[in-house]
Amino acid sequence: MWRCGVSSLKPNCYFHCKRNYLSLSKSNLTKHPITKYSNYSSLTMTTITESDVGILCFISNLPGFRGILKQRYSDFIVNEVDTEGNVVHLTSLDAPPEEGETKISDQLNKNYASEIEKFRSLACEIDVDQLEAFINQITSGSEEDISPIVLSPDSDKSHRTAMHNFFKENLRFLVTDTVDGPDSSSKCIRVRLNSGNKNKGRNSNKRKRGDRPYDSRGSSHWPAHLGNFLRFHLFKENKDTQEALGLIGKMLGIQPRSFGFAGTKDKRSVSTQRVTVFKQYASRLAALNDRLIGIKVGDFCYVKDDLLLGQLLGNRFTIVLRGVVADSEDTIQASAESLGRHGFINYFGLQRFGSGSIPTHHIGATLLRGEWKAAASTILDPREGERNIISKAREYYKQTGDIDGTLKQLPRHLVAERAMLQCLKKSPGNYLQALKAIPRTLRMMYVHSYQSYLWNHAASVRVQKYGSSEVVLGDLVYSKGDDAEKTEVVPPEHEDNSLEDAYDCGQLDEISGKDLPLEKNNLVKVITASDISTGNYNIEDVVLPMPGSRIIYPMNEVADVYHDMAKKDGISLTESVHNIKEFSITSMTGSYRRVFQKPIDFR
Repeated sequence: MWRCGVSSLKPNCYFHCKRNYLSLSKSNLTKHPITKYSNYSSLTMTTITESDVGILCFISNLPGFRGILKQRYSDFIVNEVDTEGNVVHLTSLDAPPEEGETKISDQLNKNYASEIEKFRSLACEIDVDQLEAFINQITSGSEEDISPIVLSPDSDKSHRTAMHNFFKENLRFLVTDTVDGPDSSSKCIRVRLNSGNKNKGRNSNKRKRGDRPYDSRGSSHWPAHLGNFLRFHLFKENKDTQEALGLIGKMLGIQPRSFGFAGTKDKRSVSTQRVTVFKQYASRLAALNDRLIGIKVGDFCYVKDDLLLGQLLGNRFTIVLRGVVADSEDTIQASAESLGRHGFINYFGLQRFGSGSIPTHHIGATLLRGEWKAAASTILDPREGERNIISKAREYYKQTGDIDGTLKQLPRHLVAERAMLQCLKKSPGNYLQALKAIPRTLRMMYVHSYQSYLWNHAASVRVQKYGSSEVVLGDLVYSKGDDAEKTEVVPPEHEDNSLEDAYDCGQLDEISGKDLPLEKNNLVKVITASDISTGNYNIEDVVLPMPGSRIIYPMNEVADVYHDMAKKDGISLTESVHNIKEFSITSMTGSYRRVFQKPIDFR
């Protein structure tokens, strides 16, 4: 049940909103004192509640009403709003004409007898026959159902290099990479159809992650007149963003890092958002629509730059609440009007902290303390409330330590767990390396979740102590005009390419992006007595920091919340106990977030 002031008795309510936590009911503030919260370093929950993550206050004193949110996934419709204010819809599934694909088509239509003969001088007869059958399959027009082939084991690196060069020079519509052979001394060459962007194979782990942000194999012949990125609209039903893109990437044979998006969208919803992918033809993606279930892609165009996290104005939500219970229709109407007029406290919602029994901020606190083994165990160990197939796989690993057997049982959507196990297989006992094997946007969520946990509690104390109607001495605000006392706002972790809205690994469940890009270069200042007397600032200007090395804290009692709660969890916000920067708040710049928000275009 959802205690809220969002809907009327009409079936739908519509609004723009930069965040998704919209609670307007009256709260008993004495019921949840801050000092009674547990140290999360030793906590395992079955289900977290709003009060567990600092959501304690409401902006109005109305009695509110109850209703069931997302009883059906179609009750929650999310349309991304781009930075220009345009609401994103899927309007066309057709791919635009592309000159660049003609060359590939021409290659597929020719006869390759001479190339096969050249290959015969390099390879054994088995590999020649295998390649010839592979090419015949491709040129027959069944491109979408083609699986890669793996050539015979080869321990001679110079010979493998000659084989790779052969394909580059003679069969450009194919790409090759090297995979492990049947024994430790041999390797095999894998051959695949060139989709314009192919996986690099297992040896790609030898490169530093930052060296090459996109997997560029097979993209050297990309047409110069096209932008390097294909932008498209992703429509999905009852699937989270990472799950949908993982499925599309698997069909295209490309790595997840090739995709860019502005923010993840809630799984239990019908959502539409923009996505970019590196050097892919629209026709290849459009061809997937017949095979995809609950997912459609369209509205294709080529652009110069990829989408980065946070590059959105917000989201437009169409929400249905069912089973509404209220003391009167007047209460519902008053709550809806209050939401439009006064807005809401800009809390990070429960999905920020994961939908599993282990809160993501609990894992984040463990990482900040440098407890790598404990963090790894928390992610991998059995937990309550999961599907039986997942519980069995986790229990099997805990009891046997058999990584291969566990990977066979563990569903592929558990990205973090699978990445860690594959790393532990190669480097047993290296828990830090295993944690780093988790995709960056996933692993950074744990620390960001802990930052959000502190922010929520600080926001609640701000409302408890000072109300929600006016600015007070010591508040932080985005500065206006030529105010002298101000400090530069740091872009919200932009250099870390990190997502502000968290999701649990395997349970990605969030719907909004970062603060408005326009606010990233604003300045922040502390409210003085002079500011209050002149009335230049109002409650909508108030911000609170996400902890980091380049933020300032309010000059009032709210600042104590951050340090006191972190101290209870054995964490310092000013010093790090380890030198792993990505798991250290002191190595993050920090950011600011408005405490109060109003929905735009609310109906």
